[in-house]
Amino acid sequence: MATVIRSIGISGITGYSIEVQAKVLGGLSIMNIVGLGDQAVKESKDRIESAFDQLGFIFPKKKIIINLSPSDTKKSGTYFDLPMVIALLIESDQLKPANMNLGETIFLGEVGLGGELNHFKGVLPMVIEAQRKGYKRVILPRESISEASRVGGIEIFGFAKISEVIKWMERRMIYSPPIIKPCEKIIVHLPDFADVYGQDHIMKYVTAAAAGNHNLLLIGPPGCGKSMIAKRIPSILPDLTTEEALEVMTIQSVAGLLENNGSLMRPFRAPHYNISTNAIIGGGINAMPGEISFAHNGVLFLDELPEFSKPAIDSLRQPLEDRCVTVARVKQTNTFPANFMLVAAMNPCKCGHFGTGICKCSPGDVNRYRQRISGPVYDRLDIQKYLGVVNMFEEKKSNTKYTSKSMREEVLHARSIQYERYKDINGLRTNSQIETKHINVFCILDSQGQDFMEEMYKKQFISIAKSHGFNNSEIATHLNMTRRGVNEYCTMC
Repeated sequence: MATVIRSIGISGITGYSIEVQAKVLGGLSIMNIVGLGDQAVKESKDRIESAFDQLGFIFPKKKIIINLSPSDTKKSGTYFDLPMVIALLIESDQLKPANMNLGETIFLGEVGLGGELNHFKGVLPMVIEAQRKGYKRVILPRESISEASRVGGIEIFGFAKISEVIKWMERRMIYSPPIIKPCEKIIVHLPDFADVYGQDHIMKYVTAAAAGNHNLLLIGPPGCGKSMIAKRIPSILPDLTTEEALEVMTIQSVAGLLENNGSLMRPFRAPHYNISTNAIIGGGINAMPGEISFAHNGVLFLDELPEFSKPAIDSLRQPLEDRCVTVARVKQTNTFPANFMLVAAMNPCKCGHFGTGICKCSPGDVNRYRQRISGPVYDRLDIQKYLGVVNMFEEKKSNTKYTSKSMREEVLHARSIQYERYKDINGLRTNSQIETKHINVFCILDSQGQDFMEEMYKKQFISIAKSHGFNNSEIATHLNMTRRGVNEYCTMC
């Protein structure tokens, strides 16, 4: 009978159970790894043989077969090294675990040529899957303990070398867990809205967008403060909840971007406009997450929106609607979360000075420039606002002063109302996530609002999908966020 060691594979950002089966047979000295492993998996046989030699064990000079079950699922990565070593040691009678139920234990880790255990990508979702499947403990590299310890309800054991794992399994060593300092909340000094002059009229719209997690488009000439405003939006957003933080960290773990800190700040991604479609929605050989997934539960800022390629812009249509994206490749198909707030900025025309009196663009040039963004994408940008030219000398004399602190207080108040309103609906946290089935429950219009809606339906050519059951905030959106709409929205939250 073959020796079986349990491990966890990763597909996208989701883990799945794997059995590492090892069998030593008579015949020529050869080691075959089967089960649809990629090149990194197949190369592990050389790492394993070197580790055997360095640790003083005898590498079996017979036919060795290692199967990664289920065998019809493609596998990639170096984290199968440790379970393969343990399985081969047990199969060759060089390791005899003492009073240990291997069926309740998960082994993960990359093995170095000297027998050391190295950290790898995707630790967090693997441990989450192990805990969900009911396994009791996880054995992994010591460097991975901090990341794995974010998951409760399962024992985590971290070792620096394979020799330590073997001694512990044979009860020749008492495990001493390393001292892990609790993650201290990092204070990040973000840019403040107090630095913004001359655009006081836009602050209500920015606050409304942040409160409901609505997509925002800022249009204006160069230098009016579009990018400046967008980069300060994270300073008014609430901290990540525990559930949201785990979702964000899972994506970062798979991509190898997870940092060992206690920051609960929401992600802010601002890719350059020469980014490819695959990089923005996800892709590659193994279908990895893209920018829209890295911005999950945070902000995706697209500056100079019309300069992005048309396929890249249009690729946002489905994720903005479904708040997830499915990436299909030859090897595998993965679905990644993509619940982000899109903030985009653009000039009104190619030269950027349309409406200022110095614009040299013809009407045709203006139309062609704006048509780089398709109607369905415009339709998904809930709040669209024009910013005018700023006279710094006049605006500095204004008594009105918005700060990130005061705006954040309004956002937090609005979010608390929304959390309470949607507490019984799984996955619904903000107004922007309302689906059709929720409209007649939470967005009931009175007679005055219904008359107003009918009037706007005729004047603004609002689509039936948008007009059905509109709440006040959505009406305000299609009125280019009039003062009346903003006031109604802010009082409703």
